[in-house]
Amino acid sequence: MLRDQGGGCDHRDVVLSLVYRLVRGLFGLLTVLVRCDLSKDVELLVLRQENQVLRRQRGGQPQWSHADRLWLAALSRLIRRRRWAEVFPVTPATILRWHRTLVARKWTFPDRQRPGRPCTRRPVKALIIRMARENPTWGHRRIQGELARLGYPIAASTVWEILHAAGIDPAPRRANLAAVPGRSGPRDHRV
Repeated sequence: MLRDQGGGCDHRDVVLSLVYRLVRGLFGLLTVLVRCDLSKDVELLVLRQENQVLRRQRGGQPQWSHADRLWLAALSRLIRRRRWAEVFPVTPATILRWHRTLVARKWTFPDRQRPGRPCTRRPVKALIIRMARENPTWGHRRIQGELARLGYPIAASTVWEILHAAGIDPAPRRANLAAVPGRSGPRDHRV
């Protein structure tokens, strides 16, 4: 199920809320169309006054829900631009920002984005370990070079990490241990 990145709300709930508000708004619009012009003008003046009082009391910007944003965007098409400032509580730039945010949230795929480099596959890890065991004088850089010649692009540091995780010593130690049985090689930590 898709989830909104920011608020964590379910898209189905948003759609149901939008449908409910649209139906409610349409019924309200029908009642306004039936009434006379004087009562509509009076109601508009009362609502404007109420909005001003509420803005003063609340202080700051109102918080718009998804349904409020959709409703305002739909109604914005019905008002001429020169009357916009006296009728709408938001600017055209705000409606455009809402749209950009909605599109950005819709077209991001967070499940497909995984940070970091991809994991090294098991056959490649096995090949690295095999190369290190069969060639005790090869260090991690030589193994990385041979893998690149075979068509496996891998970083030298990744080869070192795989060898270290497998418990394989650096090349000088492996070479000395292979030459003299029972003797531990020099304490050179270079790889």
